Amino acid sequence: MITYEYPFNERIRTLLRLEDLFEKTVYFMQGEASLEHHTALVTLFEILEVAGRADLKLDLIQELERQRQTLLAYRNNPEISEEALSGALYEIEQSSAALLAMTGKLGQHLRDNDWLMGIKSRAAIPGGVCEFDLPSYHWWLHRSPEVRREALEGWIRSMTPMRDAAAIVLRLLRSSGRPKGYAATAGQFHLNLGGTAAQMVRVSIADEQPAIPEVSANKYFLNIRFTQPPRGDIKARGYEGDVPFDLTFCNL
Repeated sequence: MITYEYPFNERIRTLLRLEDLFEKTVYFMQGEASLEHHTALVTLFEILEVAGRADLKLDLIQELERQRQTLLAYRNNPEISEEALSGALYEIEQSSAALLAMTGKLGQHLRDNDWLMGIKSRAAIPGGVCEFDLPSYHWWLHRSPEVRREALEGWIRSMTPMRDAAAIVLRLLRSSGRPKGYAATAGQFHLNLGGTAAQMVRVSIADEQPAIPEVSANKYFLNIRFTQPPRGDIKARGYEGDVPFDLTFCNL
């Protein structure tokens, strides 16, 4: 199954973007080639931009506390594993403590590094990090993979509390919903939500189904238009057949 996620608000949209960027950064950090480490660093700069919201840290702390209070209500419930509950509570409490220990803006130590900010400004220009533009960066890219990786790990380390907190919130959000089967007639699907409080909707389609969902939604209506995979066409074409899919509404 291929799952497509559509956030209903800006906070969840930001968390999904951060999740994607952190995954890419860590993936390219593990490589050996200088081009992989360059990609990791440029993606790290994108994290700085996405996480620039001053209230994101506070939002995560408040959400983690809300989830902690919700889980505490399950104490002594015979249908709930005490071991699993204690583990979840411990994870939330550790993540909250790490967030509270963060001082200043996310990645401020990177913003205070003139060398890195010089690379960041040049990276925004197409072809702007060529060796004749940034000879010191060219030198760094020729260090050993271990030296480059150690530097990247140091630069991302202060951001891990934000990454871990976002991962917890998104995991709880995804596990809050239950999938339900539907079918789109002639590639079109409409659903009246009646003012739902959902924060995200997930659309899951079989791998072999050649249909791509285009979702538009608010708390009152959900519209999904399925299109065919691109085949060199400038404009996407609507899918003409019926499309079976699973729909999951998620809300914390």
